[in-house]
Amino acid sequence: MNAVVELADVHVVHRARSGGLFSRDRVYALTGADLTVAPGETVGVVGESGCGKSTLAKVLMGIERPASGTVSFHGRDLWSMSAGERRAAVGAGTGMVFQDPSTALNRRLPVGRILRDPLDVHHRGTKAQREERVRELMSLVGLPGALADALPGRLSGGQRQRVAIARALALDPELVVADEPTSALDVSVRAQILNLLLDLRERLGLAMVFVSHDIQTVRRMSDRVITMYLGRIVEETPAGRVTDRSRHPYTRALFSATPGLLDPIDPIPLTGPVPSATRPPSGCPFRTRCWKADEACAARMPEFSAASDPGHRYRCHHPVEEDRPTRDLVPQNQTREPS
Repeated sequence: MNAVVELADVHVVHRARSGGLFSRDRVYALTGADLTVAPGETVGVVGESGCGKSTLAKVLMGIERPASGTVSFHGRDLWSMSAGERRAAVGAGTGMVFQDPSTALNRRLPVGRILRDPLDVHHRGTKAQREERVRELMSLVGLPGALADALPGRLSGGQRQRVAIARALALDPELVVADEPTSALDVSVRAQILNLLLDLRERLGLAMVFVSHDIQTVRRMSDRVITMYLGRIVEETPAGRVTDRSRHPYTRALFSATPGLLDPIDPIPLTGPVPSATRPPSGCPFRTRCWKADEACAARMPEFSAASDPGHRYRCHHPVEEDRPTRDLVPQNQTREPS
């Protein structure tokens, strides 16, 4: 079965905002990204702020055009299509749920109009059929029909995100990209939204890309987890294995930084300098903070290596031993001097 979307050696480079109008500095937002999303699969994407997660999401949605590389939608190069073909393919075949529903929704339009807009733009059905679809969408995400005439400002944060999810599903997409969909919500409603996304994925057979800095949430939501660092994909792990069998030191550090109630461990301290995306270090970008780094790490970026688990690969010269508990890495790293 063909992939819904596929990235091959994708690079995204931006002009640095801080350098002024005539700045020659470039931000390397995405470097050599390869990613395939199969029908019905959920791929989680984790990493710190600024690692390229949101850029990756925009590339998948056809919002961001890469400087080089290819983005294929059902085997067709997205950026070789005409603008009209691209709008039809991406607009109808994908949906996106943004981080903050309070800014993602037009505050001047009532909920019903917000949900009807994609149907109007893509000329789906008659007027009566569009109104019926709006009612279906509201029911699908657990919103009472009485809210169809309400403005977003009258809704709670959780209700607004349900509207955003319903809008993303309006055209029956095959792929939904959720970019930090719960980070702007109160803790009390985050679980409700996550459960809604899980339920919709199963009921509708959606492929999903779930972007978050919280590795525990991503593990719960996903079939496969992608770890990103400074614009690069450094590890790809089956979700059920990410916490105890991940091989890249950065993935282990992310896991250790997430509080655990049943089996808490101390976070692995990363003591070296955080590199700049405008002047990334030579070799492996994580080497300035990694307790395993040596001359080989500074010399070149390693290629992907395959782990023993199917679908597990990583880019590291000195990977963590596969069965070594993360808690054992904490005292080892605490003795490391900054490089």
